[in-house]
Amino acid sequence: MLHDYATEFVGWLHNDALPLWWQAGADQINGGFVETIALDGTATVAARRGRVQPRQVYCYALAGRLGWDGPWQEAMLHGLRYFTEKYWVEPGYFGSLVSPSGAMLDASFDLYNQAFALFGFSQAAQAMPEMHADLETRSRDLLATLRLGFGHPETGFHNDDARSLPLKSNPHMHLFEAALAWEEIAEDPAPWTALADEIAQLAMSRFIDARSGALREFFAGDWSSYAGIEGRIVEPGHQFEWAWLLTRWGQSRGSADALVKAERLFEIGLRYGICSDRKVAVMALLDDFSTHDTTARLWPQTEWLKSALRLAEVSHGIKRAYYLSAAQAACSAMQRFFEVPVPGLWRDKMHADGSFVVEPAPASSFYHIACAIDELRLWSEAERMPQSVAA
Repeated sequence: MLHDYATEFVGWLHNDALPLWWQAGADQINGGFVETIALDGTATVAARRGRVQPRQVYCYALAGRLGWDGPWQEAMLHGLRYFTEKYWVEPGYFGSLVSPSGAMLDASFDLYNQAFALFGFSQAAQAMPEMHADLETRSRDLLATLRLGFGHPETGFHNDDARSLPLKSNPHMHLFEAALAWEEIAEDPAPWTALADEIAQLAMSRFIDARSGALREFFAGDWSSYAGIEGRIVEPGHQFEWAWLLTRWGQSRGSADALVKAERLFEIGLRYGICSDRKVAVMALLDDFSTHDTTARLWPQTEWLKSALRLAEVSHGIKRAYYLSAAQAACSAMQRFFEVPVPGLWRDKMHADGSFVVEPAPASSFYHIACAIDELRLWSEAERMPQSVAA
């Protein structure tokens, strides 16, 4: 069944999503990619967040690796040029928001946007080797800016240029992802290895609660738990996403502790974060694992799939079967969000009663979807490989 989902989802990506988000989602007049596409297939007019452009760069860089026969290079460069030209601000980082015409609306620093800049650059560098040296230099320079201007005095980074609280685990998660990506392809992997190790240790020592094993979202200035409800929030989608990343890091470092923590994060997400009626991952729990937000968004379903497959890769026997069963359930959950009038689009939010919010499809989800489909594709190809070749 998982192989069937892999075939279906890869076909959907090649035949529907990638062509649509290039044809309708790329602004051929002003440049860049739009924020959303209405469910009738027409692009909407809205301000554009910095994080969306490098996410789309990733999607079309991946399209090239997957052998998509569309203009993946043109699409990738379309997003990359727009991002580097329109969002760059002179203090040495990328701003947060531009208008549809490309005018800067919000030049403030947001760590989350810098993380995706680094990630998008890594994907473009891998896809087009002739750009590698320039993009690696840009990325090292941006990392130096982060460390010099926004580094936390103990470890990690501040969220913004106001050093506001609470501190957040989420942007560090995407910095972790970018660091792991650059570590694999950089001419000088040392700064990326150091960054990945720093964030992994921060996650295992501070983000993850020592008693429950759950990963929190918000923190006080010394990385202790934040006061009030915010400090108690535990997102199932992020339990899954961190499980995926810590499994990757644990594999590369030979860290049994990371794998144990990843397994616990996954268990929390699966046991407490899946609605028993709708069979989908909900948005948020509290630290006692009671449900805080019953909304089910698309992206946690994709992270459920990614983490299940990655943990299956390092497991055997009954445990491996457990993760593969979870992966199949995640595919079923994802599939429900793809049931829209125009193939290649998606729903973003499901109500507690199982109905969907009627709204345009957000471009920001494409990164999550494409990454999950790629993880499923890689698993399926490895499973079909003759054992003598696989060994």
